[in-house]
Amino acid sequence: MLPKARPIWQGKRVTVSRPLAAIILAAGQGTRMKSQLHKVLHPIAAKPMLLHLLDSLEILAPQRQIVVVGAQREQVEAAVAGRGVDVAVQSPQLGTGHAVQQAEALLAGFEGNILVLYGDVPLVSAGTMQAMLDALIDTVTAVVLGFRPADGAAYGRIIARNGVIEKMVEYKDASAAERAVDLCNSGLMAVRSADLWRLLARVGNDNAAQEYYLPDIIGLVSTDGGVAHVVETTADEVAGVNSRAELSAMEALWQAARRAAAMADGVSLIDPASVFFAHDTDIARDVTIEPFVVFGPGVRIASGCNVRAHSHIEGADIGESCEIGPFARLRPGTILGAHAKIGNFVETKKAVFGAGAKANHLSYIGDATVGAKANIGAGTITCNYDGFFKYQTRIGAGAFIGSNSALVAPVSIGDGAIVGAGSVVTADVEADALGLARGRQAVMPGWAKRFRAMMTARKTK
Repeated sequence: MLPKARPIWQGKRVTVSRPLAAIILAAGQGTRMKSQLHKVLHPIAAKPMLLHLLDSLEILAPQRQIVVVGAQREQVEAAVAGRGVDVAVQSPQLGTGHAVQQAEALLAGFEGNILVLYGDVPLVSAGTMQAMLDALIDTVTAVVLGFRPADGAAYGRIIARNGVIEKMVEYKDASAAERAVDLCNSGLMAVRSADLWRLLARVGNDNAAQEYYLPDIIGLVSTDGGVAHVVETTADEVAGVNSRAELSAMEALWQAARRAAAMADGVSLIDPASVFFAHDTDIARDVTIEPFVVFGPGVRIASGCNVRAHSHIEGADIGESCEIGPFARLRPGTILGAHAKIGNFVETKKAVFGAGAKANHLSYIGDATVGAKANIGAGTITCNYDGFFKYQTRIGAGAFIGSNSALVAPVSIGDGAIVGAGSVVTADVEADALGLARGRQAVMPGWAKRFRAMMTARKTK
């Protein structure tokens, strides 16, 4: 199980003994994703993988951050704009050691610790990164992050004694005894800058692929009489993504951890496995969430709310003790005051509801302000778009909108006003007035009986 979705030191900066830089490798082709989108930009919980990693890294306050890509540089640059991240290109792609070297020029003059991370291993926590840095003491040249999966498969193995690495070996080159070792190499490392560049300069490509492999520096550390340590974490934390199936599995890991965190924080999930959170979903205690609820980004829910089944909520700020759903859709810009109710098959967008306001059935309320304790009847729509521009509807406090009404914006319904059912309102209705906009009903006594007789005679003839 992953750590909680919230970082270990949320909101705090961690002081390290030396300046910190991070090199994030993301030059893989990602061909198994079969996508025009760069692999590390595929989302988990509605946030790109790369940004998950950068958010965790930010807690350690790195001085420099460099992402090494092989192609689609412009996509990565757009995703990290404003975050102080540099992008380097590895072309041609000659292995992980060669990829790290592409960051050397950008780190010219930097003296400190360097974390080597992977853009497709997004859930490694700030706590684990800090543990790696803590292990990089003066007598240690390099630190490798290891893990013990249920099935070591083709992972490289780490042979270590009391945390000191004696040997690292790729699976294809390992003996039967070495393959039996369950400590595997995640690929993540911490190395001082001066040591990293001098070691990489000596790495050769005398292998079948003729590539330069980052793990080879550990063998050079041993050759030089130095020491490399291993720090261990869980297999889930260093799980990688190379395919759509692995992306789905990563999403499942994240969601399971977030559901557990929500329940531990006092949120009731009736059927946890059917609820899906976004990376920034903020839910207070004593909120109940029924089955099959999906949260998009930007949702805050205050205490005491009940979110009923099959609702979709995105970009909404929901006040205390609100009732949502079932089958409600709250779109970005929705703001609900305390005790507001949005019922079944109601859609809202850029709509602000005052305290106690209600739209209980089958309505669309968009680009609107709804006053406190206003009641919107079934089948009501705010006609906010003319094909070119959006317009505002204002519904005053305590107003009552009858069923099957169309409010053609821009329009204002005053405080306490009533709109008769079936009205098409195109002009403002003043406070406490009755607004009616429908054809006058005509009743013709006996007409239906005469009609049936006439038609029956015609059919018989």
